Amino acid sequence: MPAAEQTSTPGRYREAASTLARDTALDALRELLHERNWRNVTMSHIAKAAGLSRQSLYNEFGSRRGVAQGYAIRLTDLFVAMCETALYQHENDASAALRQGFSSFFELSALDPLVRSLHGGDAPEDLLRLITTDSEVLIDRAGERLAETFQRGWVGASPRQADVVSKAIVRLALSYIPEPPDDITAAADDLALLLTPFIDSITADS
Repeated sequence: MPAAEQTSTPGRYREAASTLARDTALDALRELLHERNWRNVTMSHIAKAAGLSRQSLYNEFGSRRGVAQGYAIRLTDLFVAMCETALYQHENDASAALRQGFSSFFELSALDPLVRSLHGGDAPEDLLRLITTDSEVLIDRAGERLAETFQRGWVGASPRQADVVSKAIVRLALSYIPEPPDDITAAADDLALLLTPFIDSITADS
């Protein structure tokens, strides 16, 4: 076996183990949030539910806030995947793709226990900061991934165009988390109406 391959194998195992531990912890948090409010969830609760030691949990996330951020990142990753699917399923139809992407996200977030804990006037401040003042981590990560799809796919956007539309989509989606739409279809239609002309202008020039 080549030396480079021998060296990289332990690294791949460590990465796989870390991913498994993170996913297990985030799944455990989701289940806990069906039973109790975020304010009443501790690192010990999460570690026990996930079958991990507290030290392992701290090693992966650093803090309780880090767990919440990891959960939020996974949620935005799902949103990006939904948008990518919608774009591929509705080639040359930006309006339909946007409506499907936003509708899917609104439906997903309506069922998510962490998102539901943000609804109402008594939302935990640390969670609110994740999607407001401290949201750049989510926006940058999701925007970068979505921008790649806008560049590689049928839209054929330039890097600048892809960055603008992708971050706008993510920001708009996050803005609905604390106050979800009463009518998911109408909200998705409105957002599609707002963003479609920009995407159509890109495809018209390509």
